[in-house]
Amino acid sequence: MGLNWLIAGGVVVSVFIIQIHTKEYSMNRKNTSKGFTLVEIMIVVVIIGLLAAMAIPAFQKVRQASQDKAVLNNARQLSGGADQYFLEYGVSTVAQTNLVGASNYVKALNTVAGETYPANFTQGQTITITGVAAARTITFAP
Repeated sequence: MGLNWLIAGGVVVSVFIIQIHTKEYSMNRKNTSKGFTLVEIMIVVVIIGLLAAMAIPAFQKVRQASQDKAVLNNARQLSGGADQYFLEYGVSTVAQTNLVGASNYVKALNTVAGETYPANFTQGQTITITGVAAARTITFAP
């Protein structure tokens, strides 16, 4: 960078000083424009918090509905197995141990939310499953 002189209307102006000033300003400007400000980071954190506050209850609702459907499916399978048992043996009550097992009507009873199924099933009676997620009770009418 050289020293340039500009003569305009009898006034001598040093372009060199103007160039140095411009470069110092641009160098300082580059250093301050890197990264995010504290306000910008705080705004992003608040937005993420709001999104989480909206998403968590929706996730819990979907999880509860999924658990309820799995419990109802288990009750439906137990009811179907009990109906087959009633037809084969001509009885109106059957114990859960006679329905669930590798060689029985229902191969396995997998609990999904810590629920408790009744020990006995009576023909034509609703099935009540208690302790679903330690808070809910579900009934199934065959």
